[in-house]
Amino acid sequence: MSHPLPDPDTAYLRQVLLEMLAIPSPTGFTDTLVRYVAERLDELGIPYELTRRGTVRATLKGRLNSPDRAISAHLDTIGSSVREIKDNGRLCLAPVGCWSSRFAEGSRVSLFTDGGVIRGSVLPLMASGHAFNTEVDSLPVSWDHIELRLDTLAASRAEVEALGVRIGDVVAFDPLPEFSESGHLSARHLDDKAGVAALLTALKMVVDSGIEPPIDCHPLFTITEEIGSGAAAALPWDVSEFVGVDIAPVAPGQSSSEHAVTVAMQDSGGPYDYHLSRHLLRLAEQQDIPVRRDLFRYYHSDAQSAIAAGHDIRTALLAFGCDATHGYERTHRDSLLALTRLIAAYVISPPVFASDAKPAQASLEPFSHQLEHETQMEPETRVPAVDSLVSCGKDKG
Repeated sequence: MSHPLPDPDTAYLRQVLLEMLAIPSPTGFTDTLVRYVAERLDELGIPYELTRRGTVRATLKGRLNSPDRAISAHLDTIGSSVREIKDNGRLCLAPVGCWSSRFAEGSRVSLFTDGGVIRGSVLPLMASGHAFNTEVDSLPVSWDHIELRLDTLAASRAEVEALGVRIGDVVAFDPLPEFSESGHLSARHLDDKAGVAALLTALKMVVDSGIEPPIDCHPLFTITEEIGSGAAAALPWDVSEFVGVDIAPVAPGQSSSEHAVTVAMQDSGGPYDYHLSRHLLRLAEQQDIPVRRDLFRYYHSDAQSAIAAGHDIRTALLAFGCDATHGYERTHRDSLLALTRLIAAYVISPPVFASDAKPAQASLEPFSHQLEHETQMEPETRVPAVDSLVSCGKDKG
């Protein structure tokens, strides 16, 4: 790449990440975080618009407005909501997003009524070892076997309702962020606030560099990714390339690392675009950015939701490596910085195919090649030519 980019502003990345973690934003409760991100875009001088519900659609102008690209990170997190108010004043919870009640047990939370906030703890139904002894260990892991204990003097359903608690009230789980001297960051809700912080920091890199991107780039900040609809209605432009920014599980059987950025090749929705994914891998190699390839079996992203909505776009997924996803998550600054650098390099890179400016082609001439025809059609099992066999038979006769 001919244009040098500045190093990522690590202080900025850390600051915006910590500030976002302090703002509760379970799916359906994202207005405050939307306002926060909009203010950061104002500071960077990047214009944006808001959809009715609050998806932030920004535009970083390039030399050409077509084909254009979009990069998406989501503001919403997992959480829960009030499903039932028990006679004893305890609350049953339903998960918001897909996650295990195992990670909810023992958590401190905020319950948001229509008029205020009540603090509390999520506990198993048998929460006292001195009362239940080993029976505590016999409880199944499920949302039916935990409850929310509110820090109030209310001890009945009527008293809890008198406080304004209602079915459907939002429950946000404390993030508990902690930076370690080793470079690790542990917290809830790194998915996807760490991705948002990396995207904002990458945009700052490009703005500070003064480099004009070759094509328009649309940073998107969606609000319903955790429930599957994220970017479905977020693309009013003629976007040809869409890159999601999200979390990569670091676990046995996975290739992702807390010290690299991951290019996901496939998730539950199927393979990502062959050409766009390899474009990102080449950029990482050119910029000496540590990168991994991985495949996610139980995973959906904003990019997949855009495809499911019917958009004819190339999609790819960049992700920071993270241990214990949707639990007490942990990543490392190495991965966040690698992700930030690769996003910035992508923003100022040329389009994968300039011909994608036209949504439909009347000729095969500009159409892409994955492998040359001769290579792709090479048979896996090689057999001798028929005429050589026939000539051998004649010679023996």
